[in-house]
Amino acid sequence: MAQQVFLNREKWSCSICLDLLKDPVSIPCGHSYCMSCINSSWDEEREMETCSCPQCRQRFTLRPVLMKNTMLADLVEEIKKVEPQTALPDPAYARPEDVACDYCTGKKLKAFKSCLVFTASYCEQHLQPHYRVALLKKHKLVEATFKLQENNCSRHDEVMKIYCRTDQECICFLCSMDDHKGHDMVPAAAERAERQTKLGANRQEIQQRVQDRERDVKVLQQRVEAFNVSADEAVRDSEKTFTELIHLIEKIRSEVTQQIRSKHKTQVNQAQELEQKLQQSINDLRRTDIELERISHAEDHIHFLNNHPSLSHLYKSKDSPTIDVCPLSCFEDVAAAVSEVRDKLQAVLSEDWARIFLAVTEVAISPL
Repeated sequence: MAQQVFLNREKWSCSICLDLLKDPVSIPCGHSYCMSCINSSWDEEREMETCSCPQCRQRFTLRPVLMKNTMLADLVEEIKKVEPQTALPDPAYARPEDVACDYCTGKKLKAFKSCLVFTASYCEQHLQPHYRVALLKKHKLVEATFKLQENNCSRHDEVMKIYCRTDQECICFLCSMDDHKGHDMVPAAAERAERQTKLGANRQEIQQRVQDRERDVKVLQQRVEAFNVSADEAVRDSEKTFTELIHLIEKIRSEVTQQIRSKHKTQVNQAQELEQKLQQSINDLRRTDIELERISHAEDHIHFLNNHPSLSHLYKSKDSPTIDVCPLSCFEDVAAAVSEVRDKLQAVLSEDWARIFLAVTEVAISPL
């Protein structure tokens, strides 16, 4: 067990470089670092009048004089002798798009959390004091973010913990003593809590409105479905009715055509029979005329007189077909009658179409 504690690498590692201490030094607050690491950290704070401990943030008015801690150095050397030589996993170095640890020196590791109190970001190693130190445990940790500086006052570089209701802005303690003196001010946490309550009420109202809208959407979807079914049925029934109407017109058209053709055939056949009879009568009359002409040229008077009585029957009137002298009756009246039906049907359809169109236009899923 003693060897396991002794070999706990974390206890003897620098919280800046995360490696075993090299030339270890202890600063007044009690924390130890590599001499080069703490010097580099304080060199970066050169513009500030004070320097601080990277772990507990304790500030020192004067930069402490650093002396090598020989006992720590000896312990680290012993650890190196007994420590298993295992390859360590590659650290997660911060890329340009990542939030970098504020306490890493040299090549910085990717930050794991950001502290709203210290307004700094920490890798997993440098974050450990926030999990161990009782005072640091009270700090507010959030996911590593680039927006930490938004929590600091641009004038005094102090964390803004006060909200000025008069000017509707976050301020720091120094601002409250200066430009905002006499204003209505509350702790930022209290303002957040009050607004959080209002936000919760607003969210409940919005969620209720979302539920109402979702119910309306469901009703509308049901109406659309019923509307689709109704439209399909109307189209199907209308198509059926119009098809029946078309078939009726086609039937009437066929019957009219058949009657016209039948009447035409009958009349033409009768005319052809009459024409044959008339042609036969013409042929008979021509033969009679030829016979009469032959007798009329006879030179013998006795012969003429003896034959004339026997020929009288040839030119006497015979019953022959006759044609009544009356106007020709054709199918113009039929065409006119059909046209009249067409006009009446068109008038009826035009009148009823207006009624059908009005019925269609009045259909709606819901009032707009």
